[in-house]
Amino acid sequence: MKKFLVVFDVDSTLIDQEAIELLADFAGSKNLVSQITERAMLGELDFSESLMQRVATLKNLDVSVLDQVSKSLTPTKGAKALIEEIHSRGGKAAAVSGGFIQLLDPLKKELNLDFHLANTLEISDQKLTGRVIGSIIDREAKAEALIQWAAELGVELQNTIAVGDGANDIGMMGVAGLSVAFCAKPIVREFAKVTIDERDLSLLIPYLP
Repeated sequence: MKKFLVVFDVDSTLIDQEAIELLADFAGSKNLVSQITERAMLGELDFSESLMQRVATLKNLDVSVLDQVSKSLTPTKGAKALIEEIHSRGGKAAAVSGGFIQLLDPLKKELNLDFHLANTLEISDQKLTGRVIGSIIDREAKAEALIQWAAELGVELQNTIAVGDGANDIGMMGVAGLSVAFCAKPIVREFAKVTIDERDLSLLIPYLP
């Protein structure tokens, strides 16, 4: 069996939703957050700056909202089948997100992911503070995560696959052996070796090593 690694973006790739927009719905800031997200994914805004703007609108949300949103997230069609196939061929599956670890933790278990990385929402007195803790998972951090996980597994970069849809996925797509644009923004398609336009991740199975 060949060692390989597949790294997925999460929002609108591994799941059907943009999780921050669901959180913003509770905060009454969904329209604003949706507009900022769209511009960031098109590459019109700096991702880190856009994330801080969006998270700031979540200030004072009760922490229970995280659980409600987590339960409403749905894996993209074909996600489970694809990850099962990756494992059956001896590969590993990872998710790296500009979203939030509090929402990605349950998803990691549900989808049987081997690695995961995302931003951490700061919580104080059972409320969101409107800030994130630590360094922001942006385009560079996503690329670094793929490189680090591959090194830990002893997988050569040529045997890695990066799957994403937004501008902040371009970094990891640039270092991966195979880059896949999944229902992606125009700027992402330019960088991808493979483009999938149907929301079914099992369509990626033929491209696995």
